[in-house]
Amino acid sequence: MLNGPDLTFTVHNLHMMTLFEHPGSSNCYKIRLMFALLGVDYACVTFEHAKSHNRSSEFLKQNPRGLVPVLEAEGNYIWDSTAILVYLARRFDGESWLSVDGLAMSRVMQWLALSQSEILHGLMAARHIILGKRRGVLEDAQGLGRVALGVLEDRLQRNNWLASEGPTIADIACYPHVSRAPESGIPLDAYPAMRRWIARVEELPGWVPWTPRAG
Repeated sequence: MLNGPDLTFTVHNLHMMTLFEHPGSSNCYKIRLMFALLGVDYACVTFEHAKSHNRSSEFLKQNPRGLVPVLEAEGNYIWDSTAILVYLARRFDGESWLSVDGLAMSRVMQWLALSQSEILHGLMAARHIILGKRRGVLEDAQGLGRVALGVLEDRLQRNNWLASEGPTIADIACYPHVSRAPESGIPLDAYPAMRRWIARVEELPGWVPWTPRAG
C-alpha cells in the first residue's frame, strides 16, 4: 500500500503493463475482462477512493481527464476504456477481436458508440439512480436503456455476436451493464436473444465476473 498527499493505491504486482483502476467501475471491468480473455498478465494499481484521488496532480499527469481506467504500456499512458480495448485487441490478438478491415472495423465501432451512449446514459445511469449514486429522472434513464436493449435484441435475434461471426471488443464493451440491466430496473425477460448472448459471453474461456479484485 502506497500513501501520499495526492493519491492512495495498492500495487498488486510488477509487470510491463500496469492498469490503474477502481473495482466498482464498469469501464475498468471491461479491461480486466479483456486481459483475462486474452490470457495476458499485468500489474494493477487500485484506487480506493476513486472520486477524490483520481483527480490528484500525480494522476492528472497520466490522464488529464482524471478518470480510470488508464493503462501504462510501452512507455505510454492510454486512457479511456475504448482506447485501451482497441490497443489490447490489436497488440495481442491481431484480427480476431478487432479487424483492421475498414468495413469490419466500422461494425465494431458502431457498438462501441452504443456502449458509450444509450447503454452508459441509460442502463448505467438508471442503476446509479436506483443505488443513490447520482441524481436524475429514473424513467428517462430507463427509457434510454430500453432503446439500447431493443437495438441489441434486434441484432442478436439474427446473430450470435454483435459485430462479427465471433466475439469482438464490441461484445466486451456492451456486456457489463447489459448483463446487469435488472439492477437498472429493467428485467431481461422480454429479451431472450440477449440472455443467450450474455450466456455466450460468460462461457468464453477466461471469462471473469465483475467483482472487486482482492487487495
